[in-house]
Amino acid sequence: MGAAAAAAAVAVVLVAFLCCGAAQVQQQQRQRQLRFDGRRGEFRVLQVADMHFADGKTTPCEDVLPQQMAACSDLNTTAFIRRVILAEKPDLIVFTGDNIFGFDATDAAASMNAAFAPAVASNIPWAAVLGNHDQESTLSRQGVMKHIVGMKNTLSQVNPTGVHVIDGYGNYNLEVHGVQGSNLVNKSLLNLYFLDSGDYSTVPSIPGYGWIKPSQQLWFQHTSSKLKRSYTNKPHPQKGQAPGLAYFHIPLPEYSSFDSSNFTGEKLEGAISSPTANSGFFTTMVESGDVKAVFTGHDHLNDFCGELTGIHLCYAGGFGYHAYGKAGWSRRARMVVASLEKTDKGSWGGVKSIKTWKRLDDEHLTAIDGQVLWSKSFSRKGM
Repeated sequence: MGAAAAAAAVAVVLVAFLCCGAAQVQQQQRQRQLRFDGRRGEFRVLQVADMHFADGKTTPCEDVLPQQMAACSDLNTTAFIRRVILAEKPDLIVFTGDNIFGFDATDAAASMNAAFAPAVASNIPWAAVLGNHDQESTLSRQGVMKHIVGMKNTLSQVNPTGVHVIDGYGNYNLEVHGVQGSNLVNKSLLNLYFLDSGDYSTVPSIPGYGWIKPSQQLWFQHTSSKLKRSYTNKPHPQKGQAPGLAYFHIPLPEYSSFDSSNFTGEKLEGAISSPTANSGFFTTMVESGDVKAVFTGHDHLNDFCGELTGIHLCYAGGFGYHAYGKAGWSRRARMVVASLEKTDKGSWGGVKSIKTWKRLDDEHLTAIDGQVLWSKSFSRKGM
């Protein structure tokens, strides 16, 4: 075999190895199936928004009380994650963007490793999407997402397999199956959608932040339809659709629909920092019919939930200490718990309710603003 042919053969083997390696990682991720807990009939999701992690103990805090400043750093963010994980014992941890603050992170990979370390160490599955600051350090937006996907215990994906073209990095869905040993063990009873809401507009005539593009919405529609068919098909066909939750960073323009009379929580920022272009994703979700709540970050001083056309639009509130906030207003995280109903035969059935509350990083890790986001018994006809 000549040198050129040998080199070509090695290249083919190398490409095959890399492809198979990536496929193997994805297979390992799929094998760690999310499912409802058989004792409580619950699935618990912890949302962490806007960590803004940079360089650890050398990174100062922003907007804290004067007496907190001297000893405050990124390590306060790390300590808060550990506290809330121990208190809430989530089944999944979701990071909704601006995980690192790129301008101040001298090494993007090192910053992400430190930021996600409590989730990795907990051995709890976790997932992440990107915000508008994650790519501003030493890795591109694609590079950041690829690094996340390669980390331990994550279920994150760069983009779904089998999709030819889709905008952004970090569009994927996760299925939460029924209790082990139940009739619904192979049915997804709760569907989680993760989308890349972009960073900044690339259209000169449209200023401001990015938005969820048509290709992403088409993927969402196809995925929602596929999940509905699976839910209603044999074996053990179910009625209607399994409820869904959507997670991304930048709030939709529809978040500006609320005032103090029709939401739970606080709205401390003057305006919603949504894209100036409305791409219609809210309407797409309404038409699909399964999404019951959307969870975003981006606006650190908003932590409210409000319902519009059958979908709750929720903020988590700012989590990270190297991020703007308000001195004396505790950093916070959002919990979401989906609970199953009991069947006539005493086994676990489908989802009966979805509830939420927030945890404050105060002395007692106070839980506030508990509310029901969706209940099967009170769901609208056709939802």
